[in-house]
This record gives sequence, C-alpha cells and structure tokens, in this order.
Amino acid sequence: MIKNDLFLQALAGSTLVRPPVWIMRQAGRYLPEYMKIREQYDFFTRCRTPELASEISVQPIRRFHMDAAILFSDILVVPQAMNIAVEMKPGVGPVVPDPIRSLKDLQNVVVPDVQKELDYVFQAVQMTKEKLQDEVPLIGFAGSPWTIFCYVVQGKGSKNFEKAKAFCFAKPQEAHQLLEKITQTTILYLQEKIKAGVDAVQLFDSWGGLLSPQDYALFSWPYLQKIISALAPAAPVILFAKGAWYALEEMTSSGVSALGLDWTLTAQKARQYCGEKITLQGNMDPSRLYSSPAVIQKEVREMIRSFGPSHYIVNLGHGILPDIPLAHVEAFVEAVKTYTE
Repeated sequence: MIKNDLFLQALAGSTLVRPPVWIMRQAGRYLPEYMKIREQYDFFTRCRTPELASEISVQPIRRFHMDAAILFSDILVVPQAMNIAVEMKPGVGPVVPDPIRSLKDLQNVVVPDVQKELDYVFQAVQMTKEKLQDEVPLIGFAGSPWTIFCYVVQGKGSKNFEKAKAFCFAKPQEAHQLLEKITQTTILYLQEKIKAGVDAVQLFDSWGGLLSPQDYALFSWPYLQKIISALAPAAPVILFAKGAWYALEEMTSSGVSALGLDWTLTAQKARQYCGEKITLQGNMDPSRLYSSPAVIQKEVREMIRSFGPSHYIVNLGHGILPDIPLAHVEAFVEAVKTYTE
C-alpha cells in the first residue's frame, strides 16, 4: 500500500484538499547529487544501468519529497531497441547517425522483443520501487510515436523538424509504417513497465505542437489513441502534448486519466476545452523558477486557485531547467504542500 497516494487520488478524480506535485525532469540535471553521477558515467550508461537509474530516480524524492517519482530514463531507448542507433553527444544532444529517410531504411527497423532489449529499464523500475519503499507512486514514461519519429527521421534535435515533416508529406505511406512500428513497440514497452511495477505512465508528445491541427489528426493523434486504449485498462495514463492545445477537447474523451498542459494556456481556457471533471497537470513556465522564492510561492498558490485543488496536479509546463537554484525548487514544492483554500 502506497503511503502517500495523493497523486493516484488526483488521477482517479477524487476530491482533494490540496493537489499533488511533481516536476517533469525532476530526476536529473539540476541536482548536485545527480551531477556527481554524471561526471562518472555517460548518459546512456546512466539509463542502461539499473542501479544508477534507480538511484537517480529517488534523489529528488529524498531531497524535496514530491508526491510522485518518475523513473530516470529517456524516450530514445525505444528507437535504440528498434535497431536505430542513437547517440547522446555532449553540447549537441541526441544524434541518430543513420536517420530513417527511405523504404530501405525502414525495412531495417524492427518491433523488438522488449523483454530482451529493454530489460534494463524493467530492472530499474523494480529497483526504484524497492528504494521508494511505497512512500510515493512511480511514473513510467515514453515518447509519443510522432515525437520519436521526429528524432529518428531528422537525425537530431531541431526547432521545426522540417526533414521529419517533409518525410510525412512526401512519403506518407512509409511515414505511417514507421509510426505504426513505433506505436506497437511503445505499447509493448509500457505494458512491461506496468508489469514491472510503475503506478502510472506518461506519454510525452513534445513536438506535437509543430503540426497543424489537420496534420496532428493524421500523424500523431491516431497513434496516441492506440497506445492509450491499450494501456488505460492496466494503469492511469497521462498525456502531455506540448503546443497541441487544439486537440485537448478530443483528448479528454480518449481514456486518459490526466492531460498535461504547457504554459501557453490559461486554466480558464483549459477547463473550457476539457471540462471540470478531467484531471489537468501543469502548467507553470519553467523559467518562472528563476523568480524569487516568495514570488514562486505566490505564483503557485494563484495557479492552484485557478485550476482548483481537485482534478489537478501541480507541475511545470515542461522540464525543469538545469540551472534552477535548489531553494527555488523547494519553494515550488512547499507552496503546494502548504496550500490551503
């Protein structure tokens, strides 16, 4: 039995006195204890070593006592398992040396045996659960098919992923074949994560907002709906689609337990699109954590009042930035934990 199940109560739509709080990318780069590990091991070694991944996952819980932990990993372990090489280059980010640009490239992409290829992730889940000792729930995650597609076709990070979009529009049949392979792998991967012990899963459609509403309906949403339908009977699903506010109304009836929001949408507009009964998550601008602790606490309290303490999970509108002072993170978390109407 999980001692602090506030996060799971919020996902279930329970009436709460205060909302739960966790932070996207909370396991990682802003923490000095993480940086010590980073100095010794490269990025994918950290992901692939269950002892390291589990330790990194619990570091923020030890320091700040958020209401949920999230497994330290990366969305790009999925294409690696699919026979697509992915490297993490310091100062550059993820790089795919041989991007998928043709039918021949696509034929080398496989739907893998996830139990074999991604076993290190499932071991990390089990180790993290042991270290948490049922203090708080554990979140597992994956990238959306469209977001993974962007990286493996573009070959690296990009502001607009024009090569990925060009592949969709010039070779739609091949694009859909690749998206389907990613979708099937993601379903198998997250199903195994749930079996290994995660209490909820989050899908990151980080580049969904780069598509027009019409193209989102073609190249992202159908694949997300497949994943949600496959997973929702087994565990709560959170969907965070950055910039894709135009799809929120449809997402509400998809079977998700919560919808993540970036910082470009007010609580009033979000409730207008989604209704009062769906749990929403977000949506403070990560840069707002550069404000003073007093201002951060004021902003957080106002955010909670705007969304309401129930059907809401406090979070940032994207991942925490690497140089945020620890005292500012503490102010963010404490503002939620001490919230009263």
